[in-house]
Amino acid sequence: MSLLRDATTIAHRNMIRIRRVPDVMVFVVVQPLMFVLLFAYVFGGSIDIPGGNYREFLIAGIFTQTVVFGATFTGSGLAEDMQKGLINRFRSLPMARSAVVAGRTISDVVYNALSIVVMSVAGLAVGWRIRGSILDAIVAYGLLLFFSYAFSWVMACIGLMVPTPEVVNNATFVILFPMTFIANTFVPSDSLPGVLKTIAEWNPVSTLTHAVRVRFGNIPAGTPEPTAWPLQNAMLYSLGFAVVLIVVFAPIATRLYQRTSK
Repeated sequence: MSLLRDATTIAHRNMIRIRRVPDVMVFVVVQPLMFVLLFAYVFGGSIDIPGGNYREFLIAGIFTQTVVFGATFTGSGLAEDMQKGLINRFRSLPMARSAVVAGRTISDVVYNALSIVVMSVAGLAVGWRIRGSILDAIVAYGLLLFFSYAFSWVMACIGLMVPTPEVVNNATFVILFPMTFIANTFVPSDSLPGVLKTIAEWNPVSTLTHAVRVRFGNIPAGTPEPTAWPLQNAMLYSLGFAVVLIVVFAPIATRLYQRTSK
C-alpha cells in the first residue's frame, strides 16, 4: 500500500506537466491526430484492402503504433529527471525506491489514454466504425493500454541507462520504427515478401493490432484465417508478451534506479 501511494503521488506529479508544459499536450494530442489524417487521406486512396475499407483497417494499426511510441515518455522523462538532479531529490524523500519508476509508467498510461480518445474521435470523423460489441471495444482499449504499460518498463530501462532525453529518443526510434512498420499495422502482413512476412507474423505489434481489429470488428470480409500461431492466438500472444515484459523489465528498471540513485 505504501508503494501504491508513493507511485500514485509520483504519477500525479508527472501529470501536472500536461498543464504546465504545453509541448507535452502537443505530442499527446496533435501527433496521433496527424497520423490518422495523414494515412487516411494521403495513403488511403492508394492502398487496396480486398473486401474492406482501408480506414477501418488502418485505425487499429494507428492505435498500436501510438501506444508503443507513447511509452517513450517513460524513458525520456526518467532521463530528464536524472539530468536535472531530481532523482537525487526523490532519493532523499521517505518513499519506496521503486515508486519513482512505477509512478512514471502509470502516468504514461494516462497519456496514452488521452491519445486513444483523440484518435477514436478522429477515426470516427474519417469513417471508422466499431462493428463489434461494447464489451469487445472495452477489451480492445484495455489491451492497448496494458501493452503500453508493459512496454513502458522497457523504456524505463533505456531511460535509466542513457545520459540525456535526446539519446533516449534517438535510441528508441531505431528500435520502434522498424518494429511498427514490419507488421500488419498499415498493410496486411501477407503482402510482405519472404522473411519480412515471417517477422511480421511473430511481431507482437502485429498480434496486438490483429487482436484489436478482431475486437473492433474491422477484419475485412473474406480475409483468410491467419496461418501463423501468433496471429491465430493474437489476444493470448499479446497478453503473454506484455506480462513477460513486466516480469523481466520491472525488476531490472527498479535495480537500475537504485544503482543510479547511489
